[in-house]
Amino acid sequence: MRANPMPVIIIQMTTIGKLTTRKLTISGILITLGLILPFLTGQISGIGNMLLPMHLPVLLAGFVVGAPLGLLIGFMLPLLRHLLFGIPSLYPTAIAMAFELASYGFLTGSLYRLLPRKTVFIYLNLILAMVIGRLVWGIVSAVLYAFSGTTFTWKLFFTAGFINAIPGLIVQIVVIPLIVLALRKANLIENE
Repeated sequence: MRANPMPVIIIQMTTIGKLTTRKLTISGILITLGLILPFLTGQISGIGNMLLPMHLPVLLAGFVVGAPLGLLIGFMLPLLRHLLFGIPSLYPTAIAMAFELASYGFLTGSLYRLLPRKTVFIYLNLILAMVIGRLVWGIVSAVLYAFSGTTFTWKLFFTAGFINAIPGLIVQIVVIPLIVLALRKANLIENE
């Protein structure tokens, strides 16, 4: 009687599927957070929208699930939020944010894999991703504004991209490294 090869196949698929399932589950949680957090921070009068709530789960995504999924989560989150809730407005806000957040997810994931595992490099990674992401947002916004016949000025870029975003940028610099360090300590971030 021949031995059934099925158990070997199941074990191999389970091992491969576990990693994929884990990353997809975490991705789903981060997308959900990105959809819900703006409702919670919107209740804080005066600075609620300045806290950049969609940015937090996307920046974390790169660290936790890697660059490809971080890019995907970042790109789809503002577009999905627009489709589900009508905010942010699709043109130009959600489209420009899609490129900005995609760059956040991609950069934090890529830099986390490339840089040494010291705490200082988490901050360096985060700050580089935030600056480059803002530049991407500015470039895409300028192109979109040009298509609509409106001028995207340097003043608008610095005001919307940096000055009005100071509370959110501070939250990101304080909270993201703490979460990444806690997840790393709990072995919930892979050291690829």
